Amino acid sequence: MSSTYSGALIGESLRPSAVLENIPLTAVKIYRAELGVAEAGQPACWTVIEFEVPGARAAQLAEVLSGMLVTEGGWYCDFRSGAEVFVVFGGRVFRYPYGDQAGRAQAEEYARSMGVPPAQLDWPG
Repeated sequence: MSSTYSGALIGESLRPSAVLENIPLTAVKIYRAELGVAEAGQPACWTVIEFEVPGARAAQLAEVLSGMLVTEGGWYCDFRSGAEVFVVFGGRVFRYPYGDQAGRAQAEEYARSMGVPPAQLDWPG
């Protein structure tokens, strides 16, 4: 797994005590945007951290993030390579080959059950 994975992490999705360390990430872009859905209980303005992680550390990042993300409010983090996708929720990780419709459908079903608004089921892969 020598490829690079890229994705986006929303700062507001992290538990207040969450700390990410010892996993090398490259921040590609950090910005603030009004992306939240009030009806879903989300804040209007989000801090978006676009990142890259070495493929050898992708599974570890997914596991660590699953313990860092809040479990209510429909938050998730997704990242992918050209071959594989991770969709991470608080306490749950989905991992499937890029383009695998059955794997994506399982992640989407779980996302809906966690309150992710339909418009936010837009991760690539």
